[in-house]
Amino acid sequence: MFIWIYRILFLPLWALTLPGYLLHIRKRGGYRERFGTRFGRGLEVPAKRPGARRIWIQAVSLGEMLAIEPLLKALAADERIEIYLTVTTSTGYAVACEKYSELAVGISYFPVDFAPFSSRVWNEVQPDLAICAETELWPEHVQQAKRRGVPFLLVNARLSDRSFRRAKRLRGFFRVVLLNTSCVYACSKLDQDRFVELGAPANRVETTGNIKVDVTIEPILEEATRSAMRGELGLGDGFILLGSSTWPGEEEMLLDAFRAIREGDPKARLLIVPRHAERRHEIEAMLRERADDLRWHLKSRGAPEGELDILVADTHGELRALTQLADLAFVGKSLPPHTEGQTPVECGVLGTAMVFGPGMSNFRSIREGLLQNGAAREVLDTASAIEAIVELSIDAGARAKMGEGGRAWHQSSRGAVARTVGGVLSWLDESR
Repeated sequence: MFIWIYRILFLPLWALTLPGYLLHIRKRGGYRERFGTRFGRGLEVPAKRPGARRIWIQAVSLGEMLAIEPLLKALAADERIEIYLTVTTSTGYAVACEKYSELAVGISYFPVDFAPFSSRVWNEVQPDLAICAETELWPEHVQQAKRRGVPFLLVNARLSDRSFRRAKRLRGFFRVVLLNTSCVYACSKLDQDRFVELGAPANRVETTGNIKVDVTIEPILEEATRSAMRGELGLGDGFILLGSSTWPGEEEMLLDAFRAIREGDPKARLLIVPRHAERRHEIEAMLRERADDLRWHLKSRGAPEGELDILVADTHGELRALTQLADLAFVGKSLPPHTEGQTPVECGVLGTAMVFGPGMSNFRSIREGLLQNGAAREVLDTASAIEAIVELSIDAGARAKMGEGGRAWHQSSRGAVARTVGGVLSWLDESR
C-alpha cells in the first residue's frame, strides 16, 4: 500500500516542485546532454556479457562520485563484474564520464523516481545488484529492486544530525524503505544506530567504515610541478591559504584572515575554491566591494596576467590538485550557521594542515580521528577561525606536525573499501 500511495502522490508533488527544480538546473547548467535519460530515454545500455554480473551504482553529485572511486575501482577489477553508473547532478555526470568511462559499461543520469521512468531504466540495465551511496533512498528504485528479487544495498551510509532529525519526523516512510533494503553498510557505529532507530532491521546494518578515507589521490604532484602550477596561476612562491569547498559567509572570513596575514607576510596568497562554481558572480560582487585594492581573478576566465593576491577557482574537479599547492586549508560549510561540513579527507591524505568549524556532522568520525591525531584545529566561530588561521600561518613547525598527523590518521583508518567489497560480493553470489 505504501508504494501505491507514493506513486499516487508523486505526480502532484512533482508538479509543485518542478518550477524550482527547472530554475535550479538552469542555474547549475550542463544538464542538456543526455537529459532524456532521466526519463529512461536514450540510455544506450550494452548487452550483458555472457556470465557477467552487472551492478548498478548510483551516486548523487560530484562529491559522492569522487568518494566512491575506490569502491568502483575495486569492483571493476573483478572480471566477472560489469558496472552501470548513474548520477544526479551535471557536475557529477561530467566527472563520471571523464574519470570512469573505462570502468563502466554505461553512464547516465538517475531516472526520476516515478514508476514508468524507473521501470524503463531497470528493464534496460537489468542489474543483478543495485547500490546507492550515502543517503540515497528512493522508494520506487528500491521497490523495483524488490519486485525483481535484486539485492539493494546502501553503502557508505550516513545520517548527519540535521538529516536524522528530519528522518525521525518521517520515520514511517523510512521504515518501509529500509525494510526493503537488503543491507546498510554504515560509515560509523553512530550511523548504524541511527538507521536501526529509523526502522532498519538490526541484522541488516553493519559498520564498515567510511570509503572516503580509502581514497588514493593521483597524481601526487612533484615539487617542480607544484611550483610551475603556482606560477601559472599567479600565486607566486609564498604562503598559500586555501578555502576548501567554501559556502556563503566563509569567503568573507577568509578575506579578513588573509588581510591579517598580509600585514606580516606580503607574499601570502589566498586561493578560494567554492563548493558550487555557479556562485562565482556572488563571490565576484563581494570581492569588488571588499577587495578592490587587491589583485583577484576568476579561474574560469582563463590564465591570469601576472601575479595575483586572490584566485577564485570557480571550476570543477580540481580541488585535489589545488590542495597540493596550499600551506594551510580552511574546510568549508563548517562555520555557523552551517552544520554539516565539507570533506577534510583530501587535506588529511595530503598532509595539509587544516582548520574547520564545529559544523562537521557529515564527517563526525573523520573529524574525531583528525583531531585525535593532531591533524586539524577546530574553532567555534568566525573570530576564532581568523585567529587560528593567522596563528598557523606564521608557525610552519605546527603546520608540519599537523601534516604528519593527517598522514598517520589516513594510514590507520583505511579498510572500509575492502569490508564493503566483501559484503557486495557476498550479496552478488547469493543473488545468483
